[in-house]
Amino acid sequence: MSTEKPVYGGKASYRDAGVDIDAADAAKGQIARLVSATHGPQVVRGVGHFGAFFQAPGPDNPFVLVSSADSVGTKILVAEIAGQHESIGVDLVNHCVNDILACGARPLFFLDYIAAERFPEGLIEALVRGMTDACRKAGCALIGGETAQLPGIYQPGTYDLAGFIVGSVHRDRIVDGATIRAGDLLVGLPSSGLHTNGYSLARAAFGLDPKDAAARERLAATPAWADRPLGELLLEPHRSYLPVVEPLLDTGVLRGMAHITGGGIAGNVGRVIPEGLEAVIDVRSWEPPALFRGLQQAGNIDSAEMYRVFNMGVGFVLIAAPGDAQQLAAQLEGARIIGEVQAAPEGQQTRARYVGLADAGGD
Repeated sequence: MSTEKPVYGGKASYRDAGVDIDAADAAKGQIARLVSATHGPQVVRGVGHFGAFFQAPGPDNPFVLVSSADSVGTKILVAEIAGQHESIGVDLVNHCVNDILACGARPLFFLDYIAAERFPEGLIEALVRGMTDACRKAGCALIGGETAQLPGIYQPGTYDLAGFIVGSVHRDRIVDGATIRAGDLLVGLPSSGLHTNGYSLARAAFGLDPKDAAARERLAATPAWADRPLGELLLEPHRSYLPVVEPLLDTGVLRGMAHITGGGIAGNVGRVIPEGLEAVIDVRSWEPPALFRGLQQAGNIDSAEMYRVFNMGVGFVLIAAPGDAQQLAAQLEGARIIGEVQAAPEGQQTRARYVGLADAGGD
């Protein structure tokens, strides 16, 4: 049975699927102005980075606490269709670990929040089993959380999962992009799949509605462009980059890092690029995995939208001086140079942009 069931007659977009990135970015700008009024001298950086920086208590304490909060998004609905939930717990922890890792921090502890109309037997155990497995591998303690049954707020058969992580970094080892210079290179590390972003558009493209009785069959089928079932591809856990990146944290070679989540590569790399510079990402420098090509075809999605929404096979980006970047690309499995930092043209509004989209099949 074919898994390719486009739901759009014309070109698909994330907005059509119910997610408006522009509106979310505007809201974040308003939030930043409000929350800054609560900041005292202990807040080391303002909002907008991948984690929040807070000076650790104690006189002359050289460490900074780095925290982040996130959720798994609508990947949960794919797990519900498949009846497989343990990997969702792995997704959540690894997503949060990667966020603070992009700041140079190592994880300390994690908390979770699970909410539903009601909890089917075995659901919480499966989610926590996934979270504890990921926490053990990250050297991170799962120290608590909250479960909430909220009938009237959540629909029957659905749940939500969010996580909160705290890590630490020595003040002298913070990686926030401040030392990035023109000429630095971007090293892309491969993703394990969609990770935990873009699933509203992916579900629409593949026709994965939990209310559709045929949705499970679509997940169980292997598309012509794949070597395993669609469900396995979509539920592949979010990769943790801690094992690869942690050995680099104390070397001083990393000038910036970006975890590629919602907003694609440019949207996330741009968060760490200093004013007056821009990251130029050449999409011709790597071949997106078959999952992304199959998704694009199934949903009739143009390339610009694909690169705006999905990681396209690059889940984490390291920014370093040219010599260091070349060495990293040669040493790290699957890594490659995907762009460089340049002086921004006068009037440039964005901190990162793509080149080569037309050659990559863009419209």
